[in-house]
Amino acid sequence: MTQRKSSPLNIVLQGMGLAVGAWLLYSRFGINHDLPLPPALEGAERIRFRSATAGFLSYYAAPAASGRPLILIHSINAAASAYEMRPIFARYQGTRPVYALDLPGFGFSERANRTYSPELYAQAILDFMDHAGVGEGGADVVALSLGSEFAARAAWARPDLFHSLALISPSGMYRRESRGASQRAEGDGWSDGARATLGFPLWSGAFYDLLVTRASIRFFLQQSFVGDPDPGLVDYCVLTGHQPGARFAPIYFVSGKLFTPDVLESFYSHLTLPALVIYDRDAFVRFDALPELISSRENWTLARVAPSLGLPQFERMEDVGVALDQFWA
Repeated sequence: MTQRKSSPLNIVLQGMGLAVGAWLLYSRFGINHDLPLPPALEGAERIRFRSATAGFLSYYAAPAASGRPLILIHSINAAASAYEMRPIFARYQGTRPVYALDLPGFGFSERANRTYSPELYAQAILDFMDHAGVGEGGADVVALSLGSEFAARAAWARPDLFHSLALISPSGMYRRESRGASQRAEGDGWSDGARATLGFPLWSGAFYDLLVTRASIRFFLQQSFVGDPDPGLVDYCVLTGHQPGARFAPIYFVSGKLFTPDVLESFYSHLTLPALVIYDRDAFVRFDALPELISSRENWTLARVAPSLGLPQFERMEDVGVALDQFWA
């Protein structure tokens, strides 16, 4: 009998299949998904409460000082947390009441296997502000990247809780033709299928584990830093990405379900409170709609902090602080 030789393509495919199978097994049995997670912010009390809409939420509070409350909202990514707002929290801690939320599905907040949506995140912000005791006069709110869309939606729904809104590298400030791939996902109608595929139980955990390896986290963070990524942020991302249920919310993000395609027209443009955009360049979002927004809305102002690539609070906190202080003044 003659022995049939495998083609080079078959050999490659077999090798790929073995590699995928090995990673699936390693992800399930070889990776610790419950690493010890320290608090993201130092010198702050961590408070946990149950939101009627968003389940258990956790936030950090340093309320000892007097003055208008400052509320900090982090971004959304594979391993997000309140650590992203750590430089801002540290700068204002002790000079005014400061609070920072872990959004649903991240940090110490509930990471349940449920539907995550812009509406859920906006309501979580409102529930958090109510629980923190934001009262008459409202709070100054600073939000980062995609967290800006949720904060704007919340400000539109409950303007009484907001005195001002400052957005750092906000998503949604683009013309439609310049949307990034993740921003196009929901608007182009394939995000439901993408979420179902990426969230399939057999491989969703292994797929997520690839996103939160130290090498992957460092690679993606490098896109948001002019210099080297902040080592503390890298370390914390690795830890918070290896928690029970950590994959559920990021799957919605990666599939585009957390973006609001018309956020500029539906929310940003309708806000009447004082609003600031701190920006420069960003590998993941565009700002080409800013000139039109600023020219048509007197309540919006700009502060360019350069050079920066999306996380200026880590590399240029002094400049960010000056921009915020001038805005609030």
